[in-house]
Amino acid sequence: MKLLRYGLAGRERPGVMDRNLDMWLEVNGKRFQSGSTRTMIFKPAFLVAYISRFMSLQPGDVVTTGTPPGVGMGQKPPLYLNIGDTVDLGIARLGTQRQVVVGPYPL
Repeated sequence: MKLLRYGLAGRERPGVMDRNLDMWLEVNGKRFQSGSTRTMIFKPAFLVAYISRFMSLQPGDVVTTGTPPGVGMGQKPPLYLNIGDTVDLGIARLGTQRQVVVGPYPL
């Protein structure tokens, strides 16, 4: 498979398509997951190229994948998100995002 050239984000931010960008996830300020793009099964450039075969990606689009070790149900005892919890996650050189748990979606 021929990989596409790096997208707009790769040209605007030097080093973004590197294979060794730190990733992390924190819940209420406590770090639960740490990882690196270096240990991903599918590298970022491959993911962008593959997904681009099926849909158009635009600057600012977010592609979500699996996460590094440390998920809540693997904790002892298992931990789950509650209403009001804050989840912060990020990738070095790309930025961070924050979500606040607000509750289940009403049916």
